[in-house]
Amino acid sequence: MKNEMHLQFSALSQNESFARVAVAAFIAQLDPTMDELTEIKTVVSEAVTNAIIHGYENDPKGIVYISVFIEDRIVEMTIKDEGVGIKDIEEARQPLFTTKPELERSGMGFTIMENFMDEVEVHSQPGSGTEIRLRKLLSKSKMLCN
Repeated sequence: MKNEMHLQFSALSQNESFARVAVAAFIAQLDPTMDELTEIKTVVSEAVTNAIIHGYENDPKGIVYISVFIEDRIVEMTIKDEGVGIKDIEEARQPLFTTKPELERSGMGFTIMENFMDEVEVHSQPGSGTEIRLRKLLSKSKMLCN
């Protein structure tokens, strides 16, 4: 059985925790391990924070979009913004690279995503925003709603 949810919210830093909790609540029906749940929440935090800080440059008029699809034991997430985009995706994916050193950003967002997820795709164009597609196969999943 395939199940899905879609969220959109203002690009405000306080909405990052809302996004993390909403996604965690949705995937809880798969009965993930605590580690898997923590990893997914961390990845959502990183992607949403990137959209707010880098994509929209803290402009609260921006909208962050999240779609989550679950089927069997697979979680697929898309986190998207319509912000400034990424000039060089390969450079942005390098550990410790940040465009906001003055904000003491660690530059580890994509590295964290890649370590916690099975697949990470980044699609972006300057001026058109960024879309991050994430996929993870959960280990012991069983649907709680069956």
